[in-house]
Amino acid sequence: MRILLDECVPRPFKRELRGHNVRTVAEMGWAGKSNGELLQLMLPQKFDAFLTIDQNLQYQQNLRQAGVSVIVMSAGNNRISDLIPLVPKVLAALGSVKAGELMEVRP
Repeated sequence: MRILLDECVPRPFKRELRGHNVRTVAEMGWAGKSNGELLQLMLPQKFDAFLTIDQNLQYQQNLRQAGVSVIVMSAGNNRISDLIPLVPKVLAALGSVKAGELMEVRP
């Protein structure tokens, strides 16, 4: 699965998603883009999922129209030490969430 990590997710988190093709917003040259712009840029690049900690994304964007799945990690903050325990749930969510859907992952 091809996954884009939002700017708010620490870059080292991508190493935790073994078996997936993970890129960061910065690696794609999309730093500073709004969530709406990111979702539009993802489709032509054949991304399947967007991984973020932005709790408000579902209220700001039409995810069904975006055509990619979104995983929102709810860890209270974006420290890597707090996000790593969510990895098994993130991987499970990636296996079941469908394009246009949002799934929230909590501890």
